[in-house]
Amino acid sequence: MPKLEPYARSLSYSYALGLFPSLTLMDARPELALRLLLHPDGLGNEGVEKLRARCRELGVREEEAGRVLRRESKKDNCYAALVFEKREGDLDASKNHAVLCQISDGGNLGTALRSLLGFGYADVALIRPCVDAFDPHVVRASMGAFFRLRLRTFDSFAEYRALYPKRALFPFMLDGAKPLDEVAPGARTPFSLVFGNEQSGLPGEFQTYGQSVFIPQSDKIDSLNLAVAVSIGAYAFRQKEEN
Repeated sequence: MPKLEPYARSLSYSYALGLFPSLTLMDARPELALRLLLHPDGLGNEGVEKLRARCRELGVREEEAGRVLRRESKKDNCYAALVFEKREGDLDASKNHAVLCQISDGGNLGTALRSLLGFGYADVALIRPCVDAFDPHVVRASMGAFFRLRLRTFDSFAEYRALYPKRALFPFMLDGAKPLDEVAPGARTPFSLVFGNEQSGLPGEFQTYGQSVFIPQSDKIDSLNLAVAVSIGAYAFRQKEEN
């Protein structure tokens, strides 16, 4: 088997670090699994043995790779990981989307992906320039939610709009035209919730795209963390779907 390289965006594979992301991968997208990496200290652990059994069942090769696990996780207690093929998919045009524009922090992205899946959004568009969604630390921060999503990266928001033109758009902006709780109850599906970069937010031109919204907040802070804003927005529009 070829030597496993330190993770880089240019590689055709990535690492699902830890038991929970690895088990989720084997449950949701087992066809992507390439190799199971094991730390000798984890052998006999109940979760590790469950993962090993699942991999044997599906013919995924296992190998002892404590050094690789330490290198990729930056920890001494990462007992298992799966090497998986990097593969994006098409979004479902009939479903509601989340569009994350120029997100720069992997932890924010991973946490936002987990929240989106929790509130029923399985289709996520990423707009470049942005953090690498396949980075192992993004996958880890999502706690495996990454593998239950349809994810696609676009070079620009214009490219996304051209592919999905007939959608209600709701850009989240600090100077949005209407408060979230006024807009969410009347939203028509399918719609797209659009969020911007952690530091700069969405450019002013997004005021002209659909209905811009803001999340009411105290004047004691300048803005909400991206993952928090995504969670609040996704939850508010989720309530509309359930009512």
